[in-house]
Amino acid sequence: MFAPNFLNNDKAIAEMDLIKIAEEVFAVKNEFPQFKAGDTITVHYKIKEGDKERIQMFRGVVIQRKGTDSSETFTVRKMSGSIGVERIFPLRSPFIDKIEINKHGRVRRARIYYLRGLTGKKARIKEKRFKA
Repeated sequence: MFAPNFLNNDKAIAEMDLIKIAEEVFAVKNEFPQFKAGDTITVHYKIKEGDKERIQMFRGVVIQRKGTDSSETFTVRKMSGSIGVERIFPLRSPFIDKIEINKHGRVRRARIYYLRGLTGKKARIKEKRFKA
């Protein structure tokens, strides 16, 4: 009438193994360095134009990080001439080739929107110094 308990456990273990295998196969394998708001980074982003593919670099200051796990995004701001340009990147995007950290900034907020109103020397961020 009733199935022995060990058969149900084996089935549950087999299902767990299949789930782990599926997660490993379909997961985007992007291992990026740790960065936060105030850091200056360069994002190497793949762009498809027709059948050609090239990598474009976007260098700027991280203004914010938002979301968790697969929906996490970060906003990078740079000055192009005298115009501020901001771009939002999904962290788990397969189009991000790599992320380089150029400088670690010292800021006291997680979202530094106040940079939008500043220009020139006022928009500088102090660099974080590490003890050797």
